[in-house]
Amino acid sequence: MREVRMILKDMECEVLSLKEAGIEVDIVEDGNTFEENALIKAKTIMELTGEIVLADDSGLEVDAMDKAPGIYSARFMGEDTSYEIKNNYIIERLRGLPQEERTGRFVCVITAAFPNSEVHATRGVVEGFIAHKIEGENGFGYDPIFWVPEYKCTLAELSSDNKNKISHRGRALEAMKEILRTKL
Repeated sequence: MREVRMILKDMECEVLSLKEAGIEVDIVEDGNTFEENALIKAKTIMELTGEIVLADDSGLEVDAMDKAPGIYSARFMGEDTSYEIKNNYIIERLRGLPQEERTGRFVCVITAAFPNSEVHATRGVVEGFIAHKIEGENGFGYDPIFWVPEYKCTLAELSSDNKNKISHRGRALEAMKEILRTKL
């Protein structure tokens, strides 16, 4: 929410999380793509609230694993499996592959659902490689295994400022901000 509020701070709208809005809903994200899951979430919440809703789905795609964990991101290997276990599993699966075959990307799709049934989606992507070992403490999820060529380190080794400059979520939000400017 910090990143969302920071990027949308100059918009003339109130930005609330589900918790802040007092909404409790269990949404089944059973889409086959980031786009489908973001749309499922946005439409479900918009139908409950009657308000403009932004929802996202994001994760890591690993090319050598046929883009897995792909849309499974947090769901990859089960939501109760720690990222340490998930990260070690991915590193082990890619053991022996040269750097050029360890490609992947962080993807974030943000969908805006409007009460008039209008829907818009944006996509932010950060390209990189899967590291050979877990590195860094300034991150969560797959950040410690995602190596960013332009910085020559993992996302978890970057400062918060540098991470925000290249964030997949930030890129999708900046694009969504432009759509919202024309709609609000």
